[in-house]
Amino acid sequence: MQNGINPISAAASSIANLAGSGISPASSSTAAVGTAPPPFSDLLTDAVGQVGQLEDQAHTAVAGLMTGSGVDVHQAMIAAQKASMAFELALAVRNKAVQAYQSVLGMQF
Repeated sequence: MQNGINPISAAASSIANLAGSGISPASSSTAAVGTAPPPFSDLLTDAVGQVGQLEDQAHTAVAGLMTGSGVDVHQAMIAAQKASMAFELALAVRNKAVQAYQSVLGMQF
């Protein structure tokens, strides 16, 4: 059951690490050495790719269950829940990004 949480917790931890990646002085000194953090767009692209992979796995598990090719009901349900939770996390991150963008647009200088 813990394997089902790993992709979601990995995405959440990468988002949490992203929040503080460019603010601390230690990270700026390591950036001078040549270990710059990956661009934000790459992190988002990877996260969306992981969500797509989980959805493909869920689709394959459900199709295997329907055709009777040896997929257990529990495996299909777990794969579907993993995909659903990953999608909900990605949707929440998108909503927060849109909310932050709108609040920046609403600022008066």
